[in-house]
Amino acid sequence: MTATANDELKAELLEIALDAAHRAGAFLRDGRPDDLGVAATKSSAVDVVTEMDIASEKLITGLLAEVRPDDGVLGEEGADVEGTSGVQWVIDPIDGTVNYLYGLPGWAVSIAARKDGETLVGVVHAPMRGETYRAVLGGGAYVNDRPARVRPAPDLALALVGTGFGYLADRRTRQAEVLGQLISQVRDIRRAGSAAIDLCDVATGRLDAYYERGLNPWDYAAGDLIAREAGALTGGRPGDPLSTDLTVAAPPGLFEPLQARLDELGAWHD
Repeated sequence: MTATANDELKAELLEIALDAAHRAGAFLRDGRPDDLGVAATKSSAVDVVTEMDIASEKLITGLLAEVRPDDGVLGEEGADVEGTSGVQWVIDPIDGTVNYLYGLPGWAVSIAARKDGETLVGVVHAPMRGETYRAVLGGGAYVNDRPARVRPAPDLALALVGTGFGYLADRRTRQAEVLGQLISQVRDIRRAGSAAIDLCDVATGRLDAYYERGLNPWDYAAGDLIAREAGALTGGRPGDPLSTDLTVAAPPGLFEPLQARLDELGAWHD
């Protein structure tokens, strides 16, 4: 693919991702029923799916099927289409479902587009914040229409670090043990309940760093690109890419000591 054709593809995918995210976000914000309940559970009784998760994913996948029917799709709530174009959409129809269930504002729609395994476009739309975070590979990151940029790296001891916890009780217990050893070595910890928003908060300088074990591709695909295009480094264990085992994001200079400390603490295993 020529550079011009690749740029045209990125622009097309970004436009589609923004449209889908805003449509889903408006549906979720304006259509949330007062008696919203749990439609199903996944890994545990507290890993919930609401009827709105399912409806949001159907809205997004239906739009994608209309405009790019040959693309693959991977969605949290079961969408799994291989496709033939080489483009794959990675979708979290509500990142922060428990927040959404309880009426808390920290939830978002996350949509990424990959081509041959490389993320080209990422969009995270947080309706209750009134913010949309976006990035195109090689084109920088933005929050609404403002450039997004990470904070200059502080010393680890002065870093405000975001994290999250898994749904399995044994994993949460282990994560709390790691956190208990880390918290005295950083400025403070924040736990907001949406990995996509946490990664965007690193991108916009609202957090110095973020880490979590147990994420899936739909949790981090868009936020990872946005954080990297805003100047962050991302990865897993030292020398490894970010993965379900561990996701770490921080600006250069903070990323390395935080990643090393998390590795020492065994944050990558239960």
